[in-house]
Amino acid sequence: MSEFTHFNDQGRAKMVDISKKDVTVRTALAKSSIQVTKEVYEKITKHEIGKGDVLSVAQVAGIMAAKQTANVIPMCHPIPIKGVNIDFAWDVEEDTYTLLISATVKTKGSTGVEMEALTSASITALTVYDMCKAVDKGMVIGPTYLEEKTGGKSGDFFRKA
Repeated sequence: MSEFTHFNDQGRAKMVDISKKDVTVRTALAKSSIQVTKEVYEKITKHEIGKGDVLSVAQVAGIMAAKQTANVIPMCHPIPIKGVNIDFAWDVEEDTYTLLISATVKTKGSTGVEMEALTSASITALTVYDMCKAVDKGMVIGPTYLEEKTGGKSGDFFRKA
């Protein structure tokens, strides 16, 4: 079992020891999306959703999610987050309305923030769904993926286009 870092010698789960890893600046950018109907799109952009400003609430939820990742992903280390930013863009093509979500997380530490960025992007999308589900329950979330990460022993990663 030694080739799997999250298993001990008995084959049981363990949290990886990062105490000997170098402290470096680490960043991660994760992306997600949510496809909505024209009605939901118009209500979001005109601030007509009854629960409030959808993108502002989703943005705060995404920031909170990044900070709480270690509480919901069992083998994640609790790490000091130095910054979180959520950006939105609309992709509107004919009758397709997609909210594009970008979550960037930064730290200075011994382990990366990929899971924090992915959690942030996911919770941001889920919050949009939650706030708009009274209008339409057929919204589709995803894909959600790591776009890039920098820092650490494994080096930088940039998704190929």
